[in-house]
Amino acid sequence: MFDETSRYADLPTAETLLPDGRRVRYASRRFLPPGESLPVLSEIATTDADRLDLLAARTLDDPELYWRICDANDAMNPATLLDTPDRRLRVPLTDQYR
Repeated sequence: MFDETSRYADLPTAETLLPDGRRVRYASRRFLPPGESLPVLSEIATTDADRLDLLAARTLDDPELYWRICDANDAMNPATLLDTPDRRLRVPLTDQYR
């Protein structure tokens, strides 16, 4: 249902039956892991010019893995991670993530 690099890739799917008889498949709910529970690869200081996809590309070798930085910093909304310059962000190890 999702790309293998998606934060939703490992979620089980569920199905519901609508009143008109149609069946709808959907991904079950994903809960954020506690950021402090994720092993840290590094910490990075942010600047006004930073973007999460570029930080992920630089540290995790894949811009689409920005959501792992969000998880490691307990961020539901990615925009909140860069709203303060000079913030230190945790970057999690990817090989032990899932």
